[in-house]
Amino acid sequence: MEITVGIDVSKDRLDVHVLPSGEAFSISNDHVGMEELAQRLVAFCATAIGLEATGGYEQLAVATLAGAGLPIVVVNPAQVRAYANALGKRAKTDPIDAAVIAAFIAATKPELRPLRDAEARTLADLVTRRRQIVQMIVAEENRARTIGARQAQKSIKRLLAALRRELESLDADLDDHIRKSPLWRVREKLLSSVPGIGPTVARTMIAEMPELGSLDRRQIAALAGLAPWTRQSGTWRGKSFIGGGRSRVRAVLFMAALVAIRHNPVLKAFRDRLVQAGKPKIVAVVAVMRKLLTILNAIIRDQKPWQTA
Repeated sequence: MEITVGIDVSKDRLDVHVLPSGEAFSISNDHVGMEELAQRLVAFCATAIGLEATGGYEQLAVATLAGAGLPIVVVNPAQVRAYANALGKRAKTDPIDAAVIAAFIAATKPELRPLRDAEARTLADLVTRRRQIVQMIVAEENRARTIGARQAQKSIKRLLAALRRELESLDADLDDHIRKSPLWRVREKLLSSVPGIGPTVARTMIAEMPELGSLDRRQIAALAGLAPWTRQSGTWRGKSFIGGGRSRVRAVLFMAALVAIRHNPVLKAFRDRLVQAGKPKIVAVVAVMRKLLTILNAIIRDQKPWQTA
């Protein structure tokens, strides 16, 4: 009998639901609670254990359970919510969410992927922190354009100087971290060989898409949330959309696609053909993002740099 566990994660606690028994309980989201959770789930002999990605609150649970050899998978919250809506479960509480996650895992049977090693998680944290610093710099620059008081301007300039120093320090840390791993050095060099892919994009792809090169083009597009899906009922067909997947990957691919459209002859020609065929410009950009991801996936799979011919 397959036993599926759903875990709803919040800052202070985890709500757990077990199928098919229906057993439910809560655990504190700290090291003591994680040890207790791992012991209880080992006793269940679970087939699959699912958690939602919750902006970092799930990391301790994922690391602890994966370290205990348990079959853990992190799922997309948007997909779980869509599944709940399809079941007519409009109510939303932590115990209900845990039950919905368990049902979602049991119904969809997502592929269980091994936890990224400690070095990969460190790189992901550095990339995340760099993005946060950049966002703070942009926010302060916007304030500088709207605030006229001299004293406030001085404060903004001091803070911007500190943030830019921190950004330089993070970039140095990223360089050191990349240099520690021969595999990452090779991957960064391969990815950066593509016109439009700079160090930030390459490092984000390494950190946030460790599956790159191990999946086919449809699977990798779905993982990034770039696989189009269509609203359809009977003979009526709505517009196609993208969504779900890894938003950080999509964000850097969007910027990379805009650069590639200007500097990568192959992708520029691809985009121009779509626009000339009547596709809206934003649709053409998304198509370039998807093609760029396919190219990066093939480059890592084949271990061959970009070639123009």
